[in-house]
Amino acid sequence: MSVVMKAVLAFTMICCGSFFIVDLNQSPSHVQASEEKELLIPEKPLELTIKLKRVYIDGEESEETLTETIWALEDFWAKYEKWRLVDMSEDYLVFEKKVNDISPLSKMNGYFGITEDGTLSIFNGKPEESDIIQSFFQIDVKKLESKQHQELLQGIPVKSKKDFDKVVETMKKYEVKKEL
Repeated sequence: MSVVMKAVLAFTMICCGSFFIVDLNQSPSHVQASEEKELLIPEKPLELTIKLKRVYIDGEESEETLTETIWALEDFWAKYEKWRLVDMSEDYLVFEKKVNDISPLSKMNGYFGITEDGTLSIFNGKPEESDIIQSFFQIDVKKLESKQHQELLQGIPVKSKKDFDKVVETMKKYEVKKEL
């Protein structure tokens, strides 16, 4: 049984407290429990807290919390089919998605730079005055051209995934290889 199917089964079991059983062979005026062709129909909608976690290629994560009113599990699961279920309880579900882009924070205020030990990093603002968003790898600053070194000290803006990829690829050749 797949992980998703197990999650659906567990989720359905959790939710069963708010359902009653209807015999499809009976008319609606004679609803009662039966062993044949049972269907779960909600007495009232299920309200759950949903946390949506996005993980960006620059290492930044964002989380959004919302409340979902669920009448049909099939519709609910279809809505989140591109998300991965990572945690759940009776009250909440946590979904995660890897986003093949840099985060909105990096697009607005991200700068590549280097730390004192030469680690290539993205900073929230100019490197000399800001916090690190994500660190990548240590580079051999002695091998950098003086212009490249100066740009990293001042900060290289990260406005797009293309900019991100270009800087990481360019700096990869200066990476300090760790010996085992």
